[in-house]
Amino acid sequence: MKTITPEEFDKLDFSNYTLLDLREPDELIVSGIPGAINIPFGEVASRLDEVPTDKPVVVYCRVGDWSEQVGEILEDRDYEVLNLEGGYKAYRKYKEGGSTEAPAAESPKKKEPIYLDAKGLKCPGPIVKVADTLRTLDPGDSVYVEATEDAFASDIAVWADRTGNKLLDLKVEPDVIKATVQKGDAPAATSGTIAPREHEKTLVVFSGDLDKVIASLIIANGAAAMGQPVTVFFTFWGLNVLRRPEKVHVKKDIIGKMFGAMMPRGTTKMGLSRMNMGGLGAKMIRWVMKKNGIESAEQLLQDAVDHGVRLVACQMSMDIMGIKKEELIDGVELGGVATMLGSAEKSDLTYFI
Repeated sequence: MKTITPEEFDKLDFSNYTLLDLREPDELIVSGIPGAINIPFGEVASRLDEVPTDKPVVVYCRVGDWSEQVGEILEDRDYEVLNLEGGYKAYRKYKEGGSTEAPAAESPKKKEPIYLDAKGLKCPGPIVKVADTLRTLDPGDSVYVEATEDAFASDIAVWADRTGNKLLDLKVEPDVIKATVQKGDAPAATSGTIAPREHEKTLVVFSGDLDKVIASLIIANGAAAMGQPVTVFFTFWGLNVLRRPEKVHVKKDIIGKMFGAMMPRGTTKMGLSRMNMGGLGAKMIRWVMKKNGIESAEQLLQDAVDHGVRLVACQMSMDIMGIKKEELIDGVELGGVATMLGSAEKSDLTYFI
C-alpha cells in the first residue's frame, strides 16, 4: 500500500480524493478536515460501502495504525488507497511547524497525570468531566481526579472497566475520593474489553409503593436463589425502601427536613399503588401475605442482603430528597448512573419498576 507524508498530504487537491477519517466523531469537533468522510474504526466492517469508488482514497486515523489495516481491506476491494503516514497527529504537527515523525519513533516521556477538580460536582458531573478530558488525550495519558461525592468511588471503577480505560489507583478518604485513570489504547467497542452479557439481573426501583417494592424484592431473591448476580438500584421514591425505620438525627436543611417528614421511613410505612384506602389496603395485603405464608417486605429485604444482592442507593436522588447515608440500612452502597449502566450492560435482564 502506498503511504503519503504529511507534507505531501497537505499539497493535495482534496477535491480529487476521498478523505476517510477513522477517528471517533468527538475528535473531529476540534480537529476535523472539511469534506472528509467519518467512519469510526469500530464501524468500518458495516459501513465500508459508504466509501465512493470514483476517486483515490486517503485513509487516516489518529496515529496511522488503524488506517493501515483499513487501507489493506480497501485495496482488497480494488480501491486506490493512500495511507497518511503517522495519522492526523503527524499532520497536525506538520501544520504547526513541528516534527512529522510517527509517534512510534518519538522518544518515550512519562507524562504527569492531568489534575481534575471534581469536588462539589454531583452525578453524573465527575464522570462526565473525566470522560471529556480523556477524550482529548492520547492513549497512555492519564488524569488524576478528586471528587467529594461518595458514589464516585463506585462509578469511576465501573466506568473505567466498561469504557476500555484503566483505573490505576483509587483511594477513598473521609472527605475526598482520589482516582487516577489512564486512557486505553482503543475505545471499548473495538478493544474487546467489554464482556458479553452474563446472567446478571439489574432492577431499577423508582417506586415507593409497597406492592411494587414487594414484586421487586421477590424477583431479586428469586434470581439470587438461582445463583445469579443481582443489582437493585434504588432511586427517587424507591430510596425510602432503604431508610431505617427509626428516626436518625442528622443535620438537614429545611427542604431535607420537609422531605424526610413526608416520606415513609422504610417498608413498614409504605402504602399501595392502588386501593390503599388511607393505609388500610396495605394492612390488608400484609395480612393476606402472612396468611398465605408469604414473607413480608421487611423479611424479603433482609433475605436480599443475606444472599448477596447488591443494594445501591442513587446518591444524586439522595441529595435532591435530603436523605443522608446515615439514614440508610446496613449493606447499602452509594452509586450513580455509571454504576447502574455498568450493571445493566452485563445483565441479560433489566427491569425498571
